[in-house]
Amino acid sequence: MRVVIIGAGFGGIAAAIELRRHGLHDITILDRADGLGGTWLLNDYPGAACDVPSHLYSYSYAQRRTWPRLCSPRDEILAYIRAVAAEHGIDGLVTPNVEITHADHTDHWTLTATDGRTWQADALIVATGQLHRTHTPRLPGADRFQGHVFHSAEWDHEYDLTGKRVAVIGTGASAVQFVPEIARAAKQLVVFQRTGNWFMPRKNHPYPRAVRALIRRVPGLQAYRRTFVFHYGESLTAMIRHPRTLGRLGHARSALFMRWQLRNHPQLRKRIWPDYTFGCKRVLFSSHFLPALARENVTLVTEPPTVTEHAVNGHEVDCIIYATGFKATDFMFPLEITARGRMLRDAWADGPFAHLGITVPGFPSLYLMYGPNTNTSGGSILIYLEAQASYIRQALQHGVLEVRPEVAAASDRDLQQRFHGTAWTRCDSWYRDASGRIVTNWPGYMREYQERTKTFDPSEFSSLAP
Repeated sequence: MRVVIIGAGFGGIAAAIELRRHGLHDITILDRADGLGGTWLLNDYPGAACDVPSHLYSYSYAQRRTWPRLCSPRDEILAYIRAVAAEHGIDGLVTPNVEITHADHTDHWTLTATDGRTWQADALIVATGQLHRTHTPRLPGADRFQGHVFHSAEWDHEYDLTGKRVAVIGTGASAVQFVPEIARAAKQLVVFQRTGNWFMPRKNHPYPRAVRALIRRVPGLQAYRRTFVFHYGESLTAMIRHPRTLGRLGHARSALFMRWQLRNHPQLRKRIWPDYTFGCKRVLFSSHFLPALARENVTLVTEPPTVTEHAVNGHEVDCIIYATGFKATDFMFPLEITARGRMLRDAWADGPFAHLGITVPGFPSLYLMYGPNTNTSGGSILIYLEAQASYIRQALQHGVLEVRPEVAAASDRDLQQRFHGTAWTRCDSWYRDASGRIVTNWPGYMREYQERTKTFDPSEFSSLAP
């Protein structure tokens, strides 16, 4: 069976490793970047790091006892991905600098790239993820600005921020990491906030030498730490699922931390305070962002930004950095996927959905990694990616399949109902599409998703070929 994987990040690599471990070797991985690494190759802004501890933000079958700190910066994560790919012979399967624009299924998949090249496949795995297309809002007057402009996910390292007046649009996960870094170099930093965030502390000092030695030498200690972090993530999900009970604990912990961080700045504290339920939006982990806002050279603005030739809301700036995230609910688009003359975009006219976030009715042997409703708010996405890779491998071993429409419809109804009463429903967020449906996040726990995808059920599918 010929398999093409689009995307060479954690998801695509996980799928390729799983297939090769079970005897499926005709694999091609295509990626629009110039190498493997996915989001960790593309996002190289100052301070880029993961806020999930590395013991869990790593493959279960490729654990490391040599992580120097609890959470890894971007360079260490990228080095890990490349090392694992090399260890499993995956790096040689990657064809870089290929952007697929169309995938069409007749009796097999035909993929077409921007340069006209084509690939044929019996099965297509789309592992582009949810966070790969930048979102840049259309600010009033932005086209008139005469200074320098870039998005945080497309950081311009040629532009020196030292001594510059800089405007940052957005206070999400990326801004929380790079604002403390550039605040030390910029002459003046103006940060534009649309809504506040709930914060938790992030203590990430390097491990003492003795601790690193214990992790390397004591049998089971690495596994224990991974298990501990796993259950910590599950506890955060529980707080989000039960906002009236457990969620109050998360709210209290976060509020206490934030008050302490800005204990000497009561007016600033009022302005950054979120007006929505704890966990409705992504909870951010940082012990440096709020103190950075209190620096003398940093100004927080909570009014909507309006741009002129040399200023934003009257603040003269040399540079604007958009920290406005990604088009998460677009998933793989603008890639156009068609089967039997029907476009996936049309099939998703009422909102993206997929059975277990993996398969879509009407699209034979199309499998999604990190698809609709498989994001996590309280754990590691790698748990989901490994589960999806195993599920897809089992499906491929059954031949060319298509999920039954009634199965996918029932799955989607059940999934959406499970959001009722949770914190996710209590505000507007990037988890929702234009219709208001929550289409990015899984409504349950990591362990639950593992169990749901552990055993492939062929009765949920129609078999089209051996």
